[in-house]
Amino acid sequence: MTTDEVAVPPAMPPGRVRVFLALLPTPAVVAALAAHGALWQWGERAVRYAPPDWHLTLHFLGAVARDRLPALLAALPVNDVAPFELTLGQAEVWPQGIAVLCPLTVPAGLQRLHERLAVVLRQQGWPLDPRPFRPHVTLARQAHQAVPPARCPVWVWPVSSYALVASTGEPGSRYRVLQSLPFGQVGP
Repeated sequence: MTTDEVAVPPAMPPGRVRVFLALLPTPAVVAALAAHGALWQWGERAVRYAPPDWHLTLHFLGAVARDRLPALLAALPVNDVAPFELTLGQAEVWPQGIAVLCPLTVPAGLQRLHERLAVVLRQQGWPLDPRPFRPHVTLARQAHQAVPPARCPVWVWPVSSYALVASTGEPGSRYRVLQSLPFGQVGP
């Protein structure tokens, strides 16, 4: 997929695309997330995310000029992060009405990946979110009335890559992968 094929959301200025770095779940993790989502009691107003939209954001970059994407992609591979496992199992509804699933702990590999990517992004002049890193998978928005399961299943998400992802503005599929980056890969 080229950056020219990414649909620009209606509110996005021409020549720009909204992007972020994320972990994308494996098919087994998607199945586990779907089973987990079925255990929630969703309020009428909850807007649930579809399985293709589930991800864990590492860094949000916002509206980016398309002509900056090749340099960003060239800078992104990090070669000193090893695959790791993420243990999911903490369901929460945040005060803003966001239903999330969080890891039980932040593994050293995830923290290292987040920090290494922050270094790369800063070196390229990208502004970063100053808030502390709170890894999570968003399951729904407008979920103020949602009730998570009393007992949250716990499962392991094996992580061996990350991706540069674009917002599409399409309701059926909110996001599109621009580039998947396996750990240790040199170049996009």
